[in-house]
Amino acid sequence: MARLRIEVVRAHAERLEAVALELAQGATVRMALQAAGMPLDQPVGIYGRRVALDARLAEGDRVEIYRPLSADPKEVRRRRTLRARR
Repeated sequence: MARLRIEVVRAHAERLEAVALELAQGATVRMALQAAGMPLDQPVGIYGRRVALDARLAEGDRVEIYRPLSADPKEVRRRRTLRARR
């Protein structure tokens, strides 16, 4: 049976956690996360594009686990504009 080589990546504030996996053809994002011991309750994507947990993987995919934003981008821009006006 054909195998897929993929990578599961999770960024923490201070470090990057990466796990290389070899899974069976037809594997899903959920299967990859479970095999890597990663959480299933956070948003995920493949190469920066959000996908569902049941999305099928292809050879060489990089599954990314996204963390919550540390600051609201709109609020940051608003504060920057207010500082620039002073």
